[in-house]
Amino acid sequence: MAIATLSPAKLKKVLAALEGNWQAEMEGHLTYLALAERDTDPVRAQVLRHLAGAEWEHAALWSGRIEELGQPAPVWTGRPHGEADTLASRAGGIRMALRRLEIEESRAIASYGEQLKSLGDEDSIAILEHVIEDEKDHYRELGSLLRGHYTAPAGTHRIDAQAVLEEMLAKRSQGRKQPGAWIGDAIYGVNDGLGAIFGIVSGVSGATAGDSKYVLLAGLSGLIASALSMGSGAYLAAKSEREIYHAEIIREREAIQMNGPEARELLSLYYQVKGLPEDDAHNMVNHIASDPEQLLRALAGERLGSSEEALSNPLVSASSGALSTAVGAAIPIIPFFFLSGIEAVIAAAVISLAAHFAVGAAKSLITVRSWWSSGLEMTVVGALEGAVTYGIGVLLGKGGM
Repeated sequence: MAIATLSPAKLKKVLAALEGNWQAEMEGHLTYLALAERDTDPVRAQVLRHLAGAEWEHAALWSGRIEELGQPAPVWTGRPHGEADTLASRAGGIRMALRRLEIEESRAIASYGEQLKSLGDEDSIAILEHVIEDEKDHYRELGSLLRGHYTAPAGTHRIDAQAVLEEMLAKRSQGRKQPGAWIGDAIYGVNDGLGAIFGIVSGVSGATAGDSKYVLLAGLSGLIASALSMGSGAYLAAKSEREIYHAEIIREREAIQMNGPEARELLSLYYQVKGLPEDDAHNMVNHIASDPEQLLRALAGERLGSSEEALSNPLVSASSGALSTAVGAAIPIIPFFFLSGIEAVIAAAVISLAAHFAVGAAKSLITVRSWWSSGLEMTVVGALEGAVTYGIGVLLGKGGM
């Protein structure tokens, strides 16, 4: 469509849409590329690079159309690594980042579909139709990656087995737990501490009309008990996880020693399920099997879905669980150090509900819900908990218990 056929107002609208499309595709390109560089799964990393390349091609189409309409090429204004460096992506790990990208792809399809109806520029609509089909493929690819049975759309790239092998060998000493993965544990620790002690404080406040001595005694006792319970539980869980992993490694080593060909065939099948052709999978396994320890690590990684480096450290888990629970538990108690009576009860309720909202919003870092809905839900739950326990406390207090 010639520029002359577009009114100034229409041209402005089209250019704004194309600029937004370009920025979105560039964000996707940079995000996929950064995640691919960090991913220790070689097949998944190659797929992410393929998706990054496709997003780059889409961005080039939008940039080209913008220039055809007489405007300079757009300039990227976002983060250097797209969404890969956000706290949400780092806290949730690669699978949560992929889940978020899957949702973004579905939103992009919907957004482009709306533009088909409203844009009114034939050349841009032709680009939209092409990009929408690609985005649908991306959505399906991400879904298959997340579900562990990657299948490439017909006519797309073929995974390079040699490149995958080289990447696997280069990254074999990595596979560590995602940086920031402790954030999720900390958020849930704060959540547990806040919820438990807010209930105790509300109940004792109702029973004693906000007598700070009794509320502090009950609250601090609950804080210590909750923190110790959470810390010891996290320690035992992490320790058990390691013990189970080591036991499985011993069994895996014995199985390889007893029947090496069967172990190699099993590993080959794992790679074929991920999308490698049979011959390429066999070649990759033959390369890996030249080092028995590497074969053990590769097979254990596929069967157990983890590596020793990725397991939680029991002491770190215990410390994180105990401290985060103590922090959450301390929030409802703080007003009673300075106030007493109904004033302390009101102050505790206000800061506790505000903390409930903050913790709920922070949970969106490791889930795919919006921060406000997660925060509001947490606030409503906290308010109900506080009201019920306060009411029970009032009844018990009147009963002389």
